[in-house]
Amino acid sequence: MLAYTGLRWGEATALQVKRVDLMRRRLEIVRNAIDLGREITYGTPKTHQHRSVPIPRSLVDELAEHMVGKQPEDLVFVSSRGAPLRNHNFRSRVFAPAAVAIGVPQLTPHDLRHTAASLAVQAGANVKAVQRMLGHASAAMTLDVYAGLFADDLDAVADRLDEAAARARADHVRTQAGSADVLPLDLGGAHGL
Repeated sequence: MLAYTGLRWGEATALQVKRVDLMRRRLEIVRNAIDLGREITYGTPKTHQHRSVPIPRSLVDELAEHMVGKQPEDLVFVSSRGAPLRNHNFRSRVFAPAAVAIGVPQLTPHDLRHTAASLAVQAGANVKAVQRMLGHASAAMTLDVYAGLFADDLDAVADRLDEAAARARADHVRTQAGSADVLPLDLGGAHGL
């Protein structure tokens, strides 16, 4: 779930069943779990903004099965004893052994947030979509953290500009009558600007 939605640990562990809409494939992120050692409290997400996060179709059935028998107020993810998940316990007992088993012993739950961002960009998401999914305060912050993921977009932008220029030239040729609505794309100009 963390690798495909980009939720923060506290957001995932605070998620209630009533905030999961399997029909729309959305998670409503409205709170965050804060582990104070002896107790867990709940507050707002990091940016204090509620957001809607998409759930990939591939997770819907498994998530639905995971929530069977739970009430709307129940937490979606709990320990084997039904208690709220605690980061330290979960990491040492479950996550770290799983990371070692797949050959990535340094992997952390937060790294899966970066995985989600990478997968979203590879799937064609723009920076604003990634910002909303991750709950960043601004697109600038998303770019500061994940700028490297968008580097390949430069070639795609150049290709789209070439396509737009070709369409403009083709439109001009089709409307040779000199319609004022369609102007040719002239990159030469007086100074080549």
